Amino acid sequence: MAEAALRGGADMIQLRDKKAADELLLRSASRLRELCSGARALFWVNDRPDLALAAGADGVHVGQDDLSVEEVRRLVGPELLIGLSTHSSEQLGSALATGADELSVGPVWATPTKEGRPAAGLDYVGHAAAVAGNRPWFAIGGIDLGNVAEVVAAGARRVVVVRAIRDASDPEAAARSLRAALA
Repeated sequence: MAEAALRGGADMIQLRDKKAADELLLRSASRLRELCSGARALFWVNDRPDLALAAGADGVHVGQDDLSVEEVRRLVGPELLIGLSTHSSEQLGSALATGADELSVGPVWATPTKEGRPAAGLDYVGHAAAVAGNRPWFAIGGIDLGNVAEVVAAGARRVVVVRAIRDASDPEAAARSLRAALA
């Protein structure tokens, strides 16, 4: 599925599995690192700076309840990119004051990948577009081919998806269509 997504134009892949053992994560990371390198895409690891380093990832993405961006930077050094999730305008304001290299904004809509997290809505996407300046940010959460145009209309130029590609009958075509919707 990751290979198909990359062929379809995905330019970043994140390994996110909150339940898998480290050994399995590192095996998966090895293959994803290889695929991303071949596609000239960035490879990210979720939540775990130690695994991001061990996997040769390009970056590590953390949430509000994980280590701070400053703590992660001390662990990974200057070479790895750091991403940070935000869920409100207050969190986004605080995140913009950190050294995070990219931010996620959402979830725009409720999604099972962010279980229990209420939707932040399209207004939050518009807020991010207005205040983020040149900082790269991604709209995330419940985005698919049926609603990506709304997210773009609200100001997003980048999106993160899971189910829209993972659950598609043709992940490559889904990635290609999402990429086109952002252009």
